[in-house]
Amino acid sequence: MEPHWDDMRVFLAAARAESLSGAGHLLRCDAATVGRRIARLEEAMGAALFAKSPQGYALTDTGQRLMEHAERAEQAMTAGIEAVAGQSGSLSGQIRIGAPDGAANFLLPQVCAEITAQNPDLEVQIVALPRVFNLSKREADMAIGVSPPTAGRLSVQKISDYKLHLAASDEYLAAHPPIRQMADLSGHKMIGYIPDLIFDKELDYLSEIGVSRVSLASNSVSVQFHWVRMGGGIGVVHDFALPAGQGLRRILTSELSLTRAFYLIRHADDRRLERLNRFAAALTEGLRREIARLEALAIG
Repeated sequence: MEPHWDDMRVFLAAARAESLSGAGHLLRCDAATVGRRIARLEEAMGAALFAKSPQGYALTDTGQRLMEHAERAEQAMTAGIEAVAGQSGSLSGQIRIGAPDGAANFLLPQVCAEITAQNPDLEVQIVALPRVFNLSKREADMAIGVSPPTAGRLSVQKISDYKLHLAASDEYLAAHPPIRQMADLSGHKMIGYIPDLIFDKELDYLSEIGVSRVSLASNSVSVQFHWVRMGGGIGVVHDFALPAGQGLRRILTSELSLTRAFYLIRHADDRRLERLNRFAAALTEGLRREIARLEALAIG
């Protein structure tokens, strides 16, 4: 029995999801169908491709070897389709971006809306999660990170630096003792990350400035921002987010100014896909432009 390409597509979904139900969700079919297709492929290959356990489906050594070839075949097929579809000059299809929620809430909506306005047949999905994305499992087509990854077959491009400062609402500042130097922070409520849920050392802002106690903590930048906006305390806020919060004011700017960077992270093999290259170029340029615009508003 010869393997079918469609069975290979099912194999890739099961390998990435590490379960029949997860693969079924990706393929929009039931888990039993996925199981039958995997069994048919294993029979055709004459080898077990997965080790099954209560924890899920893990690739065997044979499965790992097949995975490398199956991904190359998938990329070649995608490139062929895009070469033909790309003749129209506009982007189409679906592209999913994984991003930390700061970028996802305050930058990506307007940048992606502009790109889709210029490409009506394009669908963009933003997955806003405070964690590192696994591109090898195709959780997203590309991801934005706050530090460049050091492992995996990934392509990394720096997008832009961005600034962060301590900020508080006018309401909070009017109701609490004045803040003239860093030492004055000890008598104020601080807002920040939940320490054990900080997924990247670049986000450990308060530890960097010597603040050990956080009165209001969340793993979400958006939650922290709204606490600051509502007068809950003082927090480290992205300059590009400040224009979204009426009555927010940067404080101690001469004593504390943090600089971080966003990176565009892609699977290395995807650099051969012209459609994703064009989208990545538009996304990068749009983000650089939007960061500069919003930071200028924050200073003004």
